[in-house]
Amino acid sequence: MRNKKLIAGALLAAVFSLALTGCTTFDNFKEAFINKNPQAEDTIRIGVYEPMSGQDKNAGELEVKGIELAHKLYPEAAGKTIELIYADNKSDLDSAETAMADLMKKQPQAVLGSYGNIYSLIANTYLEAAKVPGIAITNVNPLVTKNHEYYFRVCFVDSYQGEALARYVYEELKEKQSGILLSEDDDQAIAMASSFKDKLVELTGDSDAILVYQTFDSGNKDFSSQLQAIENSGVSTVFLPGDITDAAAILEQAKKMGLTGVTFLGDSDWGTDEFMDAAGSYISGNVAFSTLYTEEETVTEMSQEFLDAYSAEYGEKDSPDAATALGFDAYLLLRQAIEEAGPDCSGQDIRDALAQTKDFQGASGEISFDDVGDPKKSVTINTITGEQIQPICTISPKEPEKKSNKDKKNEKKENQNGTED
Repeated sequence: MRNKKLIAGALLAAVFSLALTGCTTFDNFKEAFINKNPQAEDTIRIGVYEPMSGQDKNAGELEVKGIELAHKLYPEAAGKTIELIYADNKSDLDSAETAMADLMKKQPQAVLGSYGNIYSLIANTYLEAAKVPGIAITNVNPLVTKNHEYYFRVCFVDSYQGEALARYVYEELKEKQSGILLSEDDDQAIAMASSFKDKLVELTGDSDAILVYQTFDSGNKDFSSQLQAIENSGVSTVFLPGDITDAAAILEQAKKMGLTGVTFLGDSDWGTDEFMDAAGSYISGNVAFSTLYTEEETVTEMSQEFLDAYSAEYGEKDSPDAATALGFDAYLLLRQAIEEAGPDCSGQDIRDALAQTKDFQGASGEISFDDVGDPKKSVTINTITGEQIQPICTISPKEPEKKSNKDKKNEKKENQNGTED
């Protein structure tokens, strides 16, 4: 009895002492020693690690909106209730460290987020230490997943967009040559152009598949020499990665020069209001660009289910952002992995199930993870007509069977003979 009184007295003294130092300290004490935040046996915890305040708040909210919509539709997995536990990284590097440390103390079995490459890079250390998987939603930095076996992503990296556009040229347009026009001081554009070139060379078996390669200094106003070289080359498509301000200026000059026989290819930034405001009046069906997600193209049954649920939740006049569709898919991918891992699964079990994901039918398209944790997924190619975005086609993650070198040589020979005739 005496020992119980001593313990109770010590606990009470600690509570009064902590109360004097502020509510935050007391909340931490309460969490650690009084509540202990136990996880119910019939519950699976998923952490939602996002900027819910600060300068990145709006972007974080778009991802959270998709996560919560999916959770509302599918609140259970493997016979257990899924509980979302939130961690606000406050759009700040120091806060991101604290947020992840606090989140891990609550023992989530997986984590969704965060918006912002740097916040996900910070999270990596904590996920690996706890052997808990994370799924990034709109991050495109390859370093988030590279050499980090516990991080996956649902948004394809920039290089994948270059590959998808090369496949569009080859598979849909039936073209075997193309051109590239880019700023020579834009590393990201150069990397995308490299992946575009490599894929087109691979598909055609022709090392000269890029017939014209032109560069410019970002911020230039005169692109006449580059555009003339493109016209002289005779190509019908040109990949134009990089800054949308430069792209808009090039499209304006191309229109003034009457360069109507060339389709300019761009990345997902061309689907933004910013690009439309800058370049819309200079476009008349002469562009094609990859997109992270488009509501005009329901590429899977889940695409329609997502749109119906979003409309019911937010009204028919509100259109979903790509980040929301991707957040929706991230939750559902995690839920599927939990189902496959079973009711008593650990974070490691969920991670292993995620790594085996093949042909997942998400709102943003069909998704399979490669051995890095990046998605090989459907890519919708859009154009712009009458200042309205219109889908052209969807590039499947499954590539057509590659022709043998012998077939490619015979095809090339036949083409050359046909030209001579």
